Amino acid sequence: MSEALTMATAAIENDLKSAIRSIPDYPKPGIMFRDITTLLGNARAFRRAVDELVQPWAGGKIDKVAGIEARGFILGGAVAHQVSAGFVPIRKKGKLPFKRVSIGYSLEYGIDEMEMHEDAIAPGERVILVDDLIATGGTAEAAVKLLKQIGASVLAACFIIDLPDLGGAKKIEKLGVPVRTLITFEGH
Repeated sequence: MSEALTMATAAIENDLKSAIRSIPDYPKPGIMFRDITTLLGNARAFRRAVDELVQPWAGGKIDKVAGIEARGFILGGAVAHQVSAGFVPIRKKGKLPFKRVSIGYSLEYGIDEMEMHEDAIAPGERVILVDDLIATGGTAEAAVKLLKQIGASVLAACFIIDLPDLGGAKKIEKLGVPVRTLITFEGH
């Protein structure tokens, strides 16, 4: 990586990190919650995050952006607008009104399901998956599998925050999907 690119990447990471609020012991003791609502409320940081999430694919053909409930809706909608693509919500079970496809996935304490409308993406459409943070990768992994199940070509999975100690990005890469993250925080 060139020195100029390294410096630009470091500047972006510092800029975005300073816009994120860290909340200790939420939702339980020992967890450091990374709250992006402060980033979303900062017009400059929000714009920069959206621009940077899709930078590698700018100018390429993207048919749809899929966002994972709930913060992925906010980011995914903005990204879809930026790249002139449609938006597809991936929701928790029971939230969508039309015919759905679903997938089960493991959570820390049990299992859950996510769904999308069966006609939201046509086979072969080029899709980018967006969410705010990747930790263990269980939710994102399920979303990628769901998208592939209905025939999407998943170009990438994009997140503002990576918690690399938890290994989620590696899970997505093992599915053959490149991962784009803007900043990292050590720990969980």
